[in-house]
Amino acid sequence: MRTLGIIAGRGVLPQELIRACQEQGRPYCVVAIKGHADAACVQDKTKAYWCRLGAAGRVLKIFKKHHVQDVVMIGGIRRPSLWELWPDWLALKTLWRIRKVCFGDNGLLSWLAGEVEHLGFRLVGVHQVLPKLLFPKGVLGSVNPTALEKRDIAYGTRIAKVLGQADVGQSVMIQQGLVLAVEGIEGTDALIRRTGALKRKGPSGVLVKMAKPGQDKRLDLPTIGPNTIKMLAECGFKGVAAEAGQTLLVQAEQTIALADKLKIFIMGVDA
Repeated sequence: MRTLGIIAGRGVLPQELIRACQEQGRPYCVVAIKGHADAACVQDKTKAYWCRLGAAGRVLKIFKKHHVQDVVMIGGIRRPSLWELWPDWLALKTLWRIRKVCFGDNGLLSWLAGEVEHLGFRLVGVHQVLPKLLFPKGVLGSVNPTALEKRDIAYGTRIAKVLGQADVGQSVMIQQGLVLAVEGIEGTDALIRRTGALKRKGPSGVLVKMAKPGQDKRLDLPTIGPNTIKMLAECGFKGVAAEAGQTLLVQAEQTIALADKLKIFIMGVDA
């Protein structure tokens, strides 16, 4: 098996991937990003290291030491300021190459992907290593959306794709045919939280989450997990629809069981 280098951000996905490598007997090495990744990612001190953002030279040295061939970037990373980035010599070199380019999230991720491959590694997506994480089509669990909620989902799907084309966000909150809020830099949990105060009377709203058109599937796929369901219930929303085959479902059994318990529907839809 090819040795997998894991660049780990926040959330449980990096831990799921580490566990899968251990179960498959696949050799791996973890670089956990300081200030973002969970401490659980670096329990095996012989295969895991802490590394700050911007220390590209150290990452390269670690991966070469462990003969890494494939690299996966997994888990959330808050976009850093230039001060936080504090680039080393290798990062400075790559930043100099793009000094005249202005880009949003998609452009930044595409640049990162190019740099990983420029250094001689093959970039892979988590779905290529763990295909079972991809969202299936249809209703998951025992709670079904109403006819009104299905109309909101159809409308939200169109809105989310327009947002994605503009490289704005991946999620939108819809209620009774109205766009309550769209996702910006804050992320999905913060979107749900702030939208709770905007709900109208009557049937409550839904979260619609879509991948950005043309998005590299190896990077930054939309993600739904137990925390999403918990947040929706706390803020009084009724369900979530996500793009099938383009969204990651984290801790699937736990997520679906929690949704059933809280009377929240989960649905995989086509774009």
